[in-house]
Amino acid sequence: MLTENAKRFADPVTGKLELEAVLDGLLLDGLINESNSALLRSISKPDAGRQVASPLERIAAGEWTSQHDPKQKIDLDFLTRWLARKVDLPWKRIDPLQIDVPAVTSLTSHAYASRFNIICVEVHAEHVVFGTSEPFFTEWQEELQRAIGKEIRLVICNPRDIKRYLQELYSVSKSVLGAKKDQNLQQSSAVQNLEQLMELGRHGKLEANDSHVVSLVDWLLQYAYEQRASDIHLEPRRETGAVRFRIDGVMQQVYDMPSGVMAAVTSRLKILGRLDVAEKRRPQDGRLKTRNNDGKEVELRISTMPTAFGEKMVMRIFDPEVLLRDQSQLGFDPREAGIWNSMIQQPNGIVLVTGPTGSGKTTTLYSSLQRLATPEVNVCTIEDPIELVVPAFNQMQVQHNIELDFAAGVRTLLRQDPDIIMVGEIRDLETAQMAVQAALTGHLVLSTLHTNDAASAVTRLLELGVPYYLIRSTLIGVVAQRLVRTFCPHCVAKADADEARWKELMAPWKSQPPEHISHAVGCLECRESGYLGRAGIYELLEMTPSVKEKITSTTQLEELRKQAYKDGMRPMRLSGLNKVAQGKTSYEEILKVTPAPLME
Repeated sequence: MLTENAKRFADPVTGKLELEAVLDGLLLDGLINESNSALLRSISKPDAGRQVASPLERIAAGEWTSQHDPKQKIDLDFLTRWLARKVDLPWKRIDPLQIDVPAVTSLTSHAYASRFNIICVEVHAEHVVFGTSEPFFTEWQEELQRAIGKEIRLVICNPRDIKRYLQELYSVSKSVLGAKKDQNLQQSSAVQNLEQLMELGRHGKLEANDSHVVSLVDWLLQYAYEQRASDIHLEPRRETGAVRFRIDGVMQQVYDMPSGVMAAVTSRLKILGRLDVAEKRRPQDGRLKTRNNDGKEVELRISTMPTAFGEKMVMRIFDPEVLLRDQSQLGFDPREAGIWNSMIQQPNGIVLVTGPTGSGKTTTLYSSLQRLATPEVNVCTIEDPIELVVPAFNQMQVQHNIELDFAAGVRTLLRQDPDIIMVGEIRDLETAQMAVQAALTGHLVLSTLHTNDAASAVTRLLELGVPYYLIRSTLIGVVAQRLVRTFCPHCVAKADADEARWKELMAPWKSQPPEHISHAVGCLECRESGYLGRAGIYELLEMTPSVKEKITSTTQLEELRKQAYKDGMRPMRLSGLNKVAQGKTSYEEILKVTPAPLME
């Protein structure tokens, strides 16, 4: 028996939404006009009996905008939210990263879920949550509730998302179950390095080229590209292996695979990366090139490591669109961009980029080199490994097995008539000496160091053994950087600035608080996190005459840093707080990644 609310939108017999009733509801709320409604009714009448798409999909196809707000598109997400409010049910965006795929797909068959266009999105001890776009078509609900023995609660979801994720989730589940069945896996089969279990009467082993495994690897890579992951982690455990993605610098759990299936997936990726599949006792490194969802080539760097329960694999994704960003996308403000450009446009000398692993140093260097690599100059690099193959550069990779290290590479590059040399990292005195030699002989050298701030790069070179007078002669400047998550542009909201907190954090600079600051809200595009993408914050140390005077054989870091502040260097935290004032990120993000400045 349909409720009074249901009768407004649904067919009294089937309980399915009716196009005319939904259009009437939108008209009553003033979201569409009479001409929109009449046009869709006239188009839909002749083939109404054969119409496959739901009323919401047919209305969304009109690509109309709201009569209340011309900027608001009446798309499927808007319509499903509107319907959820009308029928007094929660609305939910399906986030595949939050779904326990094995638990969800075990409740119903793919055929049953597809028949009623429903998808389980949450499994709890006492109840389960199903997503639907037909809130009154519930003939399945009582039957399924008896079968699973739990209360069923409904949420409204986008019908297109339901169809898509039904296909994806059940396809992944089918591949995992098929792979597991092929091998007849036991729970303890992955415990190879830690303990050995003798098993009798077992035959057959899951092959890396098995069709189920191939499907799993294809899904894993495409899914990572779609979710904007920078790294894919395959982590073996005793009973199941964890698949995790790093998205905007934060690790996200994706899937739990049976250990044997994960071992087969790892073997498949080792084959594709041209690694030794039989060697599982020592770490290995390789590369793999694939295409993303848009058909663009994407390179992955593969690294394996033996653990107690098998091989752990990490794949770092090098998307050309990320590594070769325009300078305006790196996060430099106009002042910082001017200083950085003046550094990299010098005819000779050394420019250093510092920061921890994953702070965006490679992106800054590649983007800047891409700008410098005109037909009139010869740009050469020595890297370990080559992060991204760029046609405009001449790139050489470190190969320790033939004694081709950074120092030997720079020595070779100096005989190749270079104008600009990029050294992947200065790790030892020999490499530092070769970089200095290259700078002294008229070349521009760009390289990286692992230090916490810009001033520490000078003391690190001194600690390596580079004479202070050579640092004075060759070092142009140092850029220290970090990456912070930026607010999602689709849902960012403004709020009154907390003057007390602003004054506390900005006390060394006595800056007036902004009238408003932004804060994270969460929406469909950012998966309710409030953040979408990352940007750099920077600390730029220029080698002014007074700073050079502080570089001696007995240089004190604090004295050097204070002189740099006097000469105009802005601490990294100040750069970050300026981004807070601009509404690009939050206090929490800045405090998480920046050291407290010593200004006294």
